[in-house]
Amino acid sequence: MNRKAELYWNEFWQGKEEEKPQSVSAWQFGADPDHLAQLVRDGIKTATCSGYVFYETENEPLPSVGDYSIILSSEDVPLAIIQTMNVEVLPMNEVSEEFAIAEGEGDGTYTYWWDTHEKWFKEELNKIGHTYTDDMLLVCERFELIHVK
Repeated sequence: MNRKAELYWNEFWQGKEEEKPQSVSAWQFGADPDHLAQLVRDGIKTATCSGYVFYETENEPLPSVGDYSIILSSEDVPLAIIQTMNVEVLPMNEVSEEFAIAEGEGDGTYTYWWDTHEKWFKEELNKIGHTYTDDMLLVCERFELIHVK
């Protein structure tokens, strides 16, 4: 976590009766960090997903219910804090329309979600020597906006 994110995190918890969690992650959304962060800040985007294989290859733990995350801009400036409310690992072709709509992207349709994610996953998987399939496992995360900077 960069210094700006660390300061933002500490400022958020300052003066709260609740004890500050020991663990927080800070990250950007993949495809268009600034636009997607703004959708979160506007309350439109309440879910996100990533390929399970990326967690494996980067040796990253899966998100867990209750986790906090600081959403960063493309320039690593902290913009918001979210908390994970639900996590499911399921094949892409079993992701519900309701979840796709909760991602809040594009025209808000399942078709847009599918087409955009298929294209992005094909490109990103190709970079790491993997092949896209319609049943690739996704880590589907629902979150709640906790704070906006």
